[in-house]
Amino acid sequence: MAVSTPMAPGTVGARISDKEFDAIRQLVYRNFGINLTEQKKTLVVGRLQKVLRQRGFDTFKAYFEWLTNDRSGEGLDELANRISTNHTFFYREKAHFEFFAKTVLPEAVAWRKQQGRKDLRIWCAGCSSGEEPYTLMMLLLNHLGSDLKNWNPILLATDISATALKKAMSGVYEKERVAELPAELRNRYFERTAEGHLSVTDSVREMIHYRRHNLMDAKFPFKHQFDAIFCRNVMIYFDRDTRQTLVSKYYDHTRPGGHLFIGHSESLNRSDTKYGYVMPAVYRK
Repeated sequence: MAVSTPMAPGTVGARISDKEFDAIRQLVYRNFGINLTEQKKTLVVGRLQKVLRQRGFDTFKAYFEWLTNDRSGEGLDELANRISTNHTFFYREKAHFEFFAKTVLPEAVAWRKQQGRKDLRIWCAGCSSGEEPYTLMMLLLNHLGSDLKNWNPILLATDISATALKKAMSGVYEKERVAELPAELRNRYFERTAEGHLSVTDSVREMIHYRRHNLMDAKFPFKHQFDAIFCRNVMIYFDRDTRQTLVSKYYDHTRPGGHLFIGHSESLNRSDTKYGYVMPAVYRK
């Protein structure tokens, strides 16, 4: 930890020079693919101020030097947790979930049967605090019903933020976060806690594989292709080249006929991708 001269409360990290911001911006881009524009300078100061104070740094320059020399990876993990945004709720952009339940799942089940396999594969890339993968698993369990015992559904949920993953794995949410979920799913797959929150049942939580994963990794460590990949409201932070590279890797890891879901505020340039357009923010291989 850096040793520094104590400063008055609230002054640590209050200012960041253009040079300091550019250094941090480039570090974030190289490691996480997030494109911090000049307009994000205030956001960076706000989110990192507490980090500087807790670690005893007087300036962003000192903090940056520590980051670049830290071999433990702890500093970058903390930076990822601070910079990435994890605001979401259950059933956000509900048209996607309805299309998944009514179209994607029946097609995937039929395709897997035709292949003589029963291993449905779904990937939530940038799963945040878990609302999306839990919803998908609930829909999947509803679809398979009593036939679940004959299937091996694999739902992989990944995020770069260890803090978000910890929240996701706990499976406990405030009632407001679950309010948009259809009553059928809410009543079947949640239990009320002593504190008045809602907890995802073990039957759902134990079906999901949570992993920490950086989408900027050169190669993805997956041996098998996915029936559906969800990467919603993640690529809005990337520039065009980063998005294009990432979508190309998604395409390689999508099985023929599989789907890619992105956020409604996002879109793919059809000349940049092999995916075919299905509906707003939904594409098919």
